[in-house]
Amino acid sequence: MTRSLELRAGPARVALAPEVGGAIAAYEWNGKPVLRTTPSEALAAGDVQRFSSFPLVPFSNRIAGAKLHWHGGTYPLARCIPELPHAIHGNGWRRAWNVIEREPARATLELVHDAAGERVREWPFPYRAQQRFELADNALALTLGIENIGGTPFPFGLGWHPYFPRSATTVLGFAADAVWQTDRTVLPTQLERVPSPWTFAPPRPIADTALDHCFVGWRTPATLHWPERGLRATVRADAFCTHLIVYVPPERDYLAIEPVTHMTDAFNRADSGHRATGTRVLAPGARFSCTMHVSVAPDSPDGRV
Repeated sequence: MTRSLELRAGPARVALAPEVGGAIAAYEWNGKPVLRTTPSEALAAGDVQRFSSFPLVPFSNRIAGAKLHWHGGTYPLARCIPELPHAIHGNGWRRAWNVIEREPARATLELVHDAAGERVREWPFPYRAQQRFELADNALALTLGIENIGGTPFPFGLGWHPYFPRSATTVLGFAADAVWQTDRTVLPTQLERVPSPWTFAPPRPIADTALDHCFVGWRTPATLHWPERGLRATVRADAFCTHLIVYVPPERDYLAIEPVTHMTDAFNRADSGHRATGTRVLAPGARFSCTMHVSVAPDSPDGRV
């Protein structure tokens, strides 16, 4: 059974699973799930893909063909989802994290990736990552950081993969400048203006919309409203998170709103000369961090937060 670390602040409760990808197993407010509920069988099995949220480090989304092309080198990467031909979501979500700080409403987790032996196929460059969770009575702040502990600069990106409950009446809101169209394996093909069926500014019910796309130039925040539960959530991220992955699978009771620092397959595209991919390079000894906030509030009588 997955061991959890619990944070509490007033009506808010968060359960962390350090040994399962440093993931979040629950985020509840007044007993209502803000993030999707992790099923008991997923808790028992440590199945991180079914948890409430997990970190994206040292990259978000897919790297094409599970091969990183960088500065004249080609680095094969592990395919952690057998049916997917690409590497996905980095390796932090597949590793156990250590608890280095714990208080009633905050905690810090750490992962050291040495890139030795079999670990080199997870990611060929050593790094140290930290996650800091700070819970208030109406918000959860998540800060994700990375440090290059090796001797070689490497490309990197950070983000989060929070899943939220979804029903037929769930209202989604966010604004973005453009969206990447994709091929059948969800690799980017062409950047376009956001088509009207995928426009959620102003917010509107998701209904039968299906998405698995990277939006560029999104303007924080993104919002969710569950009228039947009398609850609203707001997702904010700092200015480093210039891209937003929105995953709304058909006929499922969840969706994902993912603030990230770069587009899908950013590093390979940057290495081949593409611009504006969001790729960053971390020098030896350098550090980088970014922060996301998920706040929650009840509906007011007039429908406003």
